[in-house]
Amino acid sequence: MRRRLLVQVLAIAALPLFVAPAFTAGESGGSGGSGGQTTTTCKKGEVWDKKKNKCVKPQYGMLDDDSIYEAGHDLAMAGRYDEAISVLTLAANKQDPRILNYLGYSHRHSGRVTVGLGYYEEALRIDPNYTLVREYLGEAHLQIGDLAGAQEQLKEIEKRTGTGSREYGMLSEQIDHFLRS
Repeated sequence: MRRRLLVQVLAIAALPLFVAPAFTAGESGGSGGSGGQTTTTCKKGEVWDKKKNKCVKPQYGMLDDDSIYEAGHDLAMAGRYDEAISVLTLAANKQDPRILNYLGYSHRHSGRVTVGLGYYEEALRIDPNYTLVREYLGEAHLQIGDLAGAQEQLKEIEKRTGTGSREYGMLSEQIDHFLRS
């Protein structure tokens, strides 16, 4: 009974993603979200199933990890951090750096910076070249006043992509803003 209730709560938490249009800018580096597509609008209590190409009643385990990632990413980018966390924790692969990244991002933006740092560090342990994680990790360091930690991540991004990447530019801009304030 308790598990059924948890599954229903998680399905309901994810429901707003599927019943309203959602847009995203995607990520650089080829692992972007839904590419700006809108989700299909379903009536209340249903979600869009890509495989069946129709609205269905949500069931636990009905989404693959790529769909969970895209949904979590879109929710996080829309500022719906707690919903993003609820969706991302449904992933079967708890070691997917993309999932860990957006769990870190969502926790950090919800005010749980230390929790976010842990997710970022785990993502980098798995994929040290994931520069978007490094950008977000640098921003988290700035949030807690750790300029040296942010600058270290900027150097790591530069080593991997040079100074022309989006991640380098974004973190560099955040560091400059931190130094001016």
